[in-house]
Amino acid sequence: MSENPTYNRLDTAFARFLSHRAKLVGNQKLAFENVLIRLSCGQNQGHNCLAISHDEQDLLLASGLADTIGQLPLVIEQNRLYLQRYWHYENRLAMQLKAMMENKFPFANVDTLLDRYFPEQASGLDWQREAAKLAISQSLCIITGGPGTGKTTTVVKILAALQELSVAPLHIALAAPTGKAAMRLQESIGSRIADLPCSDTLKSHIPETVTTLHRLLGARPPSPYFHHNAAQPLIYDLVVVDEASMVDLALMGKLVDALKPGARLILLGDKDQLASVESGAVLADLTQILPAHTLELKTSHRFGGQIKALADAVNQQQADAAWQILQQGDACCALLEGDLIGVIAKQQLDYLRLINAGADFGDIYLAFNRYQVLCSNRHGKNGVADINHQTEQKLASQKQLILSGLWYLGRPVMVTQNNAALHLYNGDIGICMPDKTQEGKLMVFFLRPDGSVKKYLPTRVPHCETVFAMTIHKSQGSEFDHVSIVLPEASNQVLTKELLYTAITRAKNTVRLVTDATVFKQTVGQKVTRVTGLVDKFQNGPP
Repeated sequence: MSENPTYNRLDTAFARFLSHRAKLVGNQKLAFENVLIRLSCGQNQGHNCLAISHDEQDLLLASGLADTIGQLPLVIEQNRLYLQRYWHYENRLAMQLKAMMENKFPFANVDTLLDRYFPEQASGLDWQREAAKLAISQSLCIITGGPGTGKTTTVVKILAALQELSVAPLHIALAAPTGKAAMRLQESIGSRIADLPCSDTLKSHIPETVTTLHRLLGARPPSPYFHHNAAQPLIYDLVVVDEASMVDLALMGKLVDALKPGARLILLGDKDQLASVESGAVLADLTQILPAHTLELKTSHRFGGQIKALADAVNQQQADAAWQILQQGDACCALLEGDLIGVIAKQQLDYLRLINAGADFGDIYLAFNRYQVLCSNRHGKNGVADINHQTEQKLASQKQLILSGLWYLGRPVMVTQNNAALHLYNGDIGICMPDKTQEGKLMVFFLRPDGSVKKYLPTRVPHCETVFAMTIHKSQGSEFDHVSIVLPEASNQVLTKELLYTAITRAKNTVRLVTDATVFKQTVGQKVTRVTGLVDKFQNGPP
């Protein structure tokens, strides 16, 4: 947890609620309340549990609200304190994954098959082929790697090889944590199937539709439960999850719980990216715990040059080297010069012109999506809210926008709440524009993962926010041609090397940073550390 945490009213209310029910008085009650405030705050910061001292363990057990077997609201395991629900999530996930690890698939002639899908390279080990061999032989496989290392290319070949090895066609599901990530995976999968060295019949058995994990599991808002679970498992023989670093402990646990007996699971992701917004660092933990089930793709086929050099330097916490790359002012990678808001406004002109020209939404969406501003913080100077407001005002002063209220022509928005009934989910991006079929009435258009376009009355769209700029957390699973990264004027606990690495690796062509040397180097020097018990549960087993 942060050395200088900020406790909110919910932390305090939670602690007081339980302390009133504890068998403690006086200073012991105050000390108990302090531990619970830290636990609640840590949960909000993404920790599964809280590290506690021996004295705190004795205090908690004396409260009558904590035990070591998971029957009371608080659970103590070694030197860790959990809310009961998260203790059960960790135990259940560890137990389910251990069971999956026992399933092996000894196929004959796999090398001959893989030779066709992965022709021999002139030099070096073919990491993609090794990943495929691992995935074919085991029911649980984790494929990690940075941008452009070929995770999607590899998994498409794995799907084809598995279909070829199967007596009957496998029923396969492709999923991602967000609609944006699902759309990217679908585009990538669809573009690679035609090139596979197999029959058209086999190709037809490889799915091209990608869904979100919430849709796959059958979300039941506003409850935290899903239609599919251990009692009503998914029908799929194989589930592939992209951008797995974004999947939190609870969602990963519910996914694994919903797999039918004998099903395979392939997780794809970049272990060096930000951990999930909610609790846990599941992908990073699993790559540490399960080296025999993990393979890292190490050769980048798309992502190179100074952007890769900068990302690598940040990831390795080489702050001086990273800053030097920015100072060199490479065409691909540099500090942003000039007026930030003016630069942002200029980048919006293409999609606004297309709207005014009556272009198809697909073209408008692509034009908007070529450039994005990524901020570390939501509020304050250089935060998302500040930059979005300034950009609106700048474009309005240039007569590019008419700010006629909350919903104006050209307003880009990001959905921030799931609405399963409307098939709109947190992270979906839409644009407010005239509907040609309704005499120019303003509607909000969204591009779905299957390429279709959906439109909604602005009043029906779930809670959303303007998105000329977005947080780096929200950009996970996205990719843009050009990215501007904006850091605050002073360092804060949000700024970490994982955050900066994630932002840099969203860019395909150019990266521009708004920061100074002090804040930049402090950011590179800070690393995310999440308190979890998942690694320990694999090493020592659940209690």
